[in-house]
Amino acid sequence: MSTDNIFVASALNTWNGQIERAGKAFLALDDRQLAAPIAPGKNRVGYLWAHLIAVQDAMLPLMGIGESATGDWFETFVKGADKDVKALPSAAELKKKWDEVNARTSAAFGKLTPAGWLEKHTAVSAEDFATTPTRNRLSILLTRTSHIGYHLGQVVLAPKG
Repeated sequence: MSTDNIFVASALNTWNGQIERAGKAFLALDDRQLAAPIAPGKNRVGYLWAHLIAVQDAMLPLMGIGESATGDWFETFVKGADKDVKALPSAAELKKKWDEVNARTSAAFGKLTPAGWLEKHTAVSAEDFATTPTRNRLSILLTRTSHIGYHLGQVVLAPKG
């Protein structure tokens, strides 16, 4: 296995591990637990799950490798605030979207070559990319992997009562 393949495989293994851990944490919760805030005055657990789904789904157009499938979820759960969301999606709907988005991103990621991972993402101009080639698809994967870990930490510490 080439060095490039090892780097990409390592990043994808870490991504997949975070997806698996987050899935286990969220899938163990019911509608009541998903409606509870992480802490008093903070986001609800279900909002964070929807947020992660929307961010993950938005990776495909950001990387230039697919379209979003969650419609207005990005506006609602990334650009919007939890306090503005009247009704959260149900646990069943969140699970369905989680599974769909994971399948889509996994399939799209599997088609990228190591060189493809190092291509620019759509939020950077060709001129800026020429001077900062680290603004690539792999960097999106790495930052989104740590993003999952951040919110997973919140969920793990949230009251389960």
